[in-house]
Amino acid sequence: MRLQITTPLSVLVDEDSVLSLRAEDSTGSFGILPGHADFMTSLAIAVVSWKRADGSPHFCAVRGGILTVTAGRDIAVATREGVVGDDLATLEDEVLAHFRSGIETERVEHAEQTRLQLNAIRQIMRHLQGNKPGGGLFT
Repeated sequence: MRLQITTPLSVLVDEDSVLSLRAEDSTGSFGILPGHADFMTSLAIAVVSWKRADGSPHFCAVRGGILTVTAGRDIAVATREGVVGDDLATLEDEVLAHFRSGIETERVEHAEQTRLQLNAIRQIMRHLQGNKPGGGLFT
Protein backbone atom coordinates (compact mmCIF):
# COMPACT_ATOMS: atom_id res chain seq x y z
CA MET A 1 0.00 0.00 0.00
CA ARG A 2 1.02 3.61 -0.39
CA LEU A 3 0.98 5.95 2.62
CA GLN A 4 1.11 9.73 2.51
CA ILE A 5 1.01 11.87 5.64
CA THR A 6 0.87 15.59 4.92
CA THR A 7 0.56 18.87 6.81
CA PRO A 8 -0.38 22.20 5.23
CA LEU A 9 3.33 22.94 4.84
CA SER A 10 5.05 19.63 4.12
CA VAL A 11 4.91 15.97 3.18
CA LEU A 12 5.96 14.04 6.29
CA VAL A 13 5.68 10.51 4.87
CA ASP A 14 5.45 9.20 1.31
CA GLU A 15 6.00 5.43 1.22
CA ASP A 16 4.97 2.72 -1.23
CA SER A 17 5.81 -0.43 0.72
CA VAL A 18 3.35 -0.34 3.64
CA LEU A 19 2.00 -3.71 4.78
CA SER A 20 -0.37 -2.51 7.51
CA LEU A 21 -1.38 0.62 9.38
CA ARG A 22 -2.91 1.38 12.78
CA ALA A 23 -4.55 4.65 13.80
CA GLU A 24 -7.13 6.00 16.23
CA ASP A 25 -10.37 7.91 15.76
CA SER A 26 -13.17 8.81 18.17
CA THR A 27 -14.39 5.19 18.23
CA GLY A 28 -10.98 3.77 19.12
CA SER A 29 -8.03 2.10 17.46
CA PHE A 30 -8.38 0.47 14.04
CA GLY A 31 -6.22 -1.23 11.42
CA ILE A 32 -5.88 -1.02 7.66
CA LEU A 33 -4.66 -3.93 5.51
CA PRO A 34 -4.32 -4.21 1.72
CA GLY A 35 -7.71 -4.43 0.01
CA HIS A 36 -9.50 -2.38 2.69
CA ALA A 37 -12.78 -0.81 1.57
CA ASP A 38 -12.81 2.89 0.76
CA PHE A 39 -12.87 4.67 4.08
CA MET A 40 -12.70 8.13 5.62
CA THR A 41 -12.46 9.10 9.28
CA SER A 42 -11.45 11.96 11.53
CA LEU A 43 -8.36 11.12 13.57
CA ALA A 44 -7.81 11.90 17.22
CA ILE A 45 -4.54 13.21 18.62
CA ALA A 46 -2.67 9.92 18.42
CA VAL A 47 0.22 7.98 16.95
CA VAL A 48 -0.26 6.48 13.50
CA SER A 49 1.89 3.36 13.15
CA TRP A 50 2.70 1.26 10.10
CA LYS A 51 4.88 -1.65 9.04
CA ARG A 52 6.95 -1.65 5.90
CA ALA A 53 7.47 -4.67 3.66
CA ASP A 54 10.67 -5.47 5.58
CA GLY A 55 8.62 -5.68 8.81
CA SER A 56 10.11 -2.56 10.38
CA PRO A 57 7.69 -0.44 12.42
CA HIS A 58 7.40 3.33 11.90
CA PHE A 59 5.42 6.01 13.69
CA CYS A 60 4.02 9.50 13.26
CA ALA A 61 2.33 11.48 16.02
CA VAL A 62 -0.53 13.48 14.52
CA ARG A 63 -2.52 16.37 15.91
CA GLY A 64 -5.83 15.06 14.65
CA GLY A 65 -6.61 15.00 10.96
CA ILE A 66 -8.43 13.12 8.24
CA LEU A 67 -7.49 9.61 7.11
CA THR A 68 -8.75 8.22 3.82
CA VAL A 69 -8.32 4.84 2.15
CA THR A 70 -8.87 4.68 -1.61
CA ALA A 71 -8.94 1.63 -3.88
CA GLY A 72 -7.72 -0.60 -1.05
CA ARG A 73 -4.14 0.54 -1.49
CA ASP A 74 -3.81 4.32 -1.08
CA ILE A 75 -3.83 5.73 2.45
CA ALA A 76 -3.71 9.49 2.92
CA VAL A 77 -3.52 11.34 6.22
CA ALA A 78 -3.97 15.11 6.25
CA THR A 79 -3.09 16.60 9.63
CA ARG A 80 -2.53 20.05 11.06
CA GLU A 81 0.74 18.98 12.65
CA GLY A 82 2.76 15.77 12.76
CA VAL A 83 6.08 14.44 13.98
CA VAL A 84 7.68 11.34 12.47
CA GLY A 85 9.85 9.19 14.71
CA ASP A 86 11.11 5.67 15.28
CA ASP A 87 10.78 5.75 19.08
CA LEU A 88 7.17 5.12 20.05
CA ALA A 89 7.72 5.93 23.74
CA THR A 90 9.12 9.39 22.95
CA LEU A 91 6.32 10.20 20.54
CA GLU A 92 3.62 9.12 22.99
CA ASP A 93 5.11 10.86 26.03
CA GLU A 94 6.52 14.10 24.65
CA VAL A 95 4.87 14.87 21.33
CA LEU A 96 1.30 13.91 22.20
CA ALA A 97 1.56 15.86 25.47
CA HIS A 98 2.75 18.87 23.46
CA PHE A 99 -0.17 18.53 21.00
CA ARG A 100 -2.69 18.25 23.86
CA SER A 101 -1.31 21.33 25.61
CA GLY A 102 -1.53 23.22 22.31
CA ILE A 103 -5.22 22.39 22.06
CA GLU A 104 -5.81 23.70 25.60
CA THR A 105 -3.98 26.92 24.71
CA GLU A 106 -6.17 27.30 21.62
CA ARG A 107 -9.30 26.84 23.75
CA VAL A 108 -8.20 29.59 26.13
CA GLU A 109 -7.32 31.91 23.23
CA HIS A 110 -10.68 31.21 21.56
CA ALA A 111 -12.56 32.02 24.78
CA GLU A 112 -10.63 35.29 25.16
CA GLN A 113 -11.28 36.21 21.53
CA THR A 114 -15.00 35.55 21.97
CA ARG A 115 -15.06 37.69 25.14
CA LEU A 116 -13.39 40.59 23.28
CA GLN A 117 -15.87 40.31 20.39
CA LEU A 118 -18.84 40.36 22.77
CA ASN A 119 -17.44 43.44 24.54
CA ALA A 120 -17.06 45.21 21.19
CA ILE A 121 -20.66 44.35 20.25
CA ARG A 122 -21.89 45.70 23.61
CA GLN A 123 -20.03 48.95 23.05
CA ILE A 124 -21.47 49.31 19.55
CA MET A 125 -24.97 48.66 20.90
CA ARG A 126 -24.51 51.29 23.64
CA HIS A 127 -23.30 53.78 21.04
CA LEU A 128 -26.22 53.07 18.70
CA GLN A 129 -28.76 53.30 21.51
CA GLY A 130 -27.34 56.65 22.58
CA ASN A 131 -27.82 58.11 19.07
CA LYS A 132 -31.51 57.19 18.70
CA PRO A 133 -34.38 59.33 19.92
CA GLY A 134 -35.77 57.70 23.07
CA GLY A 135 -32.49 55.84 23.59
CA GLY A 136 -33.81 52.57 22.15
CA LEU A 137 -32.35 50.65 19.25
CA PHE A 138 -35.64 50.29 17.36
CA THR A 139 -37.57 53.37 18.45
